[in-house]
Amino acid sequence: MNNVDDCNNSTADEKNAREKNISEIGAGLVETFLNIGMTEEELRIFICKEKGMSIEAEVGSIGGEEDGVIGRGECADPEECKRVADLGIDFLAAGIGNIHGKYPANWEGLSFETLDAIQQRTGAMPLVLHGGTGIPEDMIKKAISLGVAKINVNTECQLSFADATRKYIEAGKDLEGKGFDPRKLLAPGCDAIKETVREKIELFGSANKA
Repeated sequence: MNNVDDCNNSTADEKNAREKNISEIGAGLVETFLNIGMTEEELRIFICKEKGMSIEAEVGSIGGEEDGVIGRGECADPEECKRVADLGIDFLAAGIGNIHGKYPANWEGLSFETLDAIQQRTGAMPLVLHGGTGIPEDMIKKAISLGVAKINVNTECQLSFADATRKYIEAGKDLEGKGFDPRKLLAPGCDAIKETVREKIELFGSANKA
């Protein structure tokens, strides 16, 4: 899935990748599109669609750190969300107080007022909740009721893997026979991830919907 980040926030690598994508469809065609009033944002969307990509755009700042980028966790502007949604994207990830990674003890929770305002302006657009790890179940269910259709829980899977692997080693199982074999050493962690995913499928109401 291709991320089209908030158009005001781009890394050098992202900028180079976009310029490469634009160049691939031909300078003449790009010039034609821009001359008829298509913005650079619309052109990026067009290029992704032409290449069969689905597009997830992130608006607002998701708190915490991801891929070296640190966000302060500001809530997204519902009007900005509508503007981005109207570009023709497939999914919208908006900041509503959510955080990448572990949540601090003093976390204030999700802003359902913001989420509701975004949903009202974007209609049937599937909304995405980044930083799903550690959010209480009642908040998860309420977020789903307000249009959230995709929830990221990568950190929780990583924590499950680390905990199971740690227990395997602390129990000395890596020293028994060929317990050091990566296929055996990593198996408990992989099984723990599968169990976490099963739990989330049930919580999100996604069972038997594949």
